[in-house]
Amino acid sequence: MLKRRDTTMLKRRDWVLKRHRSTVVESLPDDVVELILERLPVKSLLRSKSVSKKWKSTIESPRFKQRQLIRRRQSRGPDVLFVRLSYYGDDGQDIEARRFVFGSSVARTVRFSVSGSSACHGSCDGLVCIHCAYVPSVVVNPATRWHRTFPLSSVQQLYTDMCHRSEELSCPSPKLGFGKDKIRGTFKPVWLYNSSDYGLDNVTTCEVFDFSTNAWRYVVPASPCRINGFHKPVYLDGSLYWFTGCEEEEEETKVLSFDLHTETFQVVSKAPFPHVPNLHEVTMCILDNRLCVSEMKWPTQVIWSFDSKTWKKLCSIDLTKTFDWFGEPMFPLLPIAILGNDKLLLQGRDSLETRVIHDLRTKSYDLLFRTTRPVASVHYYESLLSVSS
Repeated sequence: MLKRRDTTMLKRRDWVLKRHRSTVVESLPDDVVELILERLPVKSLLRSKSVSKKWKSTIESPRFKQRQLIRRRQSRGPDVLFVRLSYYGDDGQDIEARRFVFGSSVARTVRFSVSGSSACHGSCDGLVCIHCAYVPSVVVNPATRWHRTFPLSSVQQLYTDMCHRSEELSCPSPKLGFGKDKIRGTFKPVWLYNSSDYGLDNVTTCEVFDFSTNAWRYVVPASPCRINGFHKPVYLDGSLYWFTGCEEEEEETKVLSFDLHTETFQVVSKAPFPHVPNLHEVTMCILDNRLCVSEMKWPTQVIWSFDSKTWKKLCSIDLTKTFDWFGEPMFPLLPIAILGNDKLLLQGRDSLETRVIHDLRTKSYDLLFRTTRPVASVHYYESLLSVSS
């Protein structure tokens, strides 16, 4: 009897508190409520939608979603997701849950209920794109768990057919780019590949996916320059970027951009290093919201940052100090993100390779973790956004 009375009193207290909070909320000006909500993490915002119809309407509005993302970018550094990837025939076992804190940034393991053997470089406004040459690709919001699948492109089908015919593939697997048309606010997956690799005409072929029609279309003209197909395209501020592929012995390596609004290509700069005879020795990334490129020449790997149309040396990696984890690498280490202002996260080219932290201030190197499962490292800002149809 006493227990039932206590339960009744607790329920009444909760009802009174909820009623009181609702009254307080309704008394606040709308702009003040929005400013408070913008500062909350996405998980709290999803719960807050049940507080009132007005809050739900505010949180679900496109304007609020954009403001929340802007506030998140301004308030702290990027997070990193270690995304468990799945291959055909994979045993499905998960990786050990891990969480690392670097100042205001958090790096943690995560798994989505989608299939894919690779992730696009980085994220775009809180969305991560998972893909594979053989299955439809998926765009995911890790914070809200929203996701959408989109169909195979022509190049995926061509690549799959070549594999099924057991042809000796002399070209790398196609690499998907994912970004946003900042003028229209539309997200766009993009394949750019050298046409001759697939027996096609023209120098390159470009396919863009339109979420409004749920279909792929060709961009004509595509890039007039061949690309280096061994690295993933990177997204920054409305454009995707690739290295050009050098056909002649003395041809210089350049940086090629694709404007996602105008859907046009242009060479934006020469690379800060001369002709690269081995296309495997360079890589591209985004660090501190700037386009960066890197070249490996044992025993050193140098990273440059693009600022005001010039290249500035960001740092130099001593590969002899990472030898215990990577040996003498065949490919450059992949810079993922700068965490806590001065901690550079590095990994090997393969998704099974070790993750290492390089302290830019002390020049030290420390093991972060090893994995026996395929994992993609993705820099990320959480958001409420999804892809509009």
